[in-house]
Amino acid sequence: MTTHRVGTKTVPTLPDWFICGVDEAGRGPLAGAVFAAAVILDGKRPIEGLADSKKLSVKKREFLAEQIREHALAWAVAKAEVEEIDSINILQASLLAMRRAVENLSLVPSEALIDGLYCPKLAIPCRAIVRGDSSVAEISAASILAKTARDAEMLNLHLEYPQYGFDRHKGYPTALHLEALRRHGASEIHRRSFAPVKLAIVRKLK
Repeated sequence: MTTHRVGTKTVPTLPDWFICGVDEAGRGPLAGAVFAAAVILDGKRPIEGLADSKKLSVKKREFLAEQIREHALAWAVAKAEVEEIDSINILQASLLAMRRAVENLSLVPSEALIDGLYCPKLAIPCRAIVRGDSSVAEISAASILAKTARDAEMLNLHLEYPQYGFDRHKGYPTALHLEALRRHGASEIHRRSFAPVKLAIVRKLK
């Protein structure tokens, strides 16, 4: 097996038939980081029930996330913080998180399959696949890891900011969240480049 230089690390490069799936979680919320995951599955240890994370129950997602971490050849989760989202926009921040996830893998795949329309800048070939989280097992696995990791962080943030109800909506613009923004204004973990958050800030300044 050959090796490949990734930053300061030298890691094994997998044969041509090994691919990684990449997906993000958290582009739509008004608060919190955007997460991404990269997964290389082991064909000899298949995982039953992989699907788009949004179509799975919380219990099923958690079960499958544990299976993926245990049985995948390699996996990594990364994120782009709120400050980065506000600085470079949510699309670019999502691609940045994806690049970080791929670069954090302990193995270098021959190709990365990315959910959606756009590919991050990678040192390996990559392809964007629309609705890949529903059609490619590796991307489904990545969507599950990204979603469960982000949800876990939002539950932790709920302990710091209970007034916003992050445990219920995970930062998405629900009626509950918008009402909390109206009452309390924006917190340090809100995305100030997003319109509802901007409006909440302006209201507090009046």
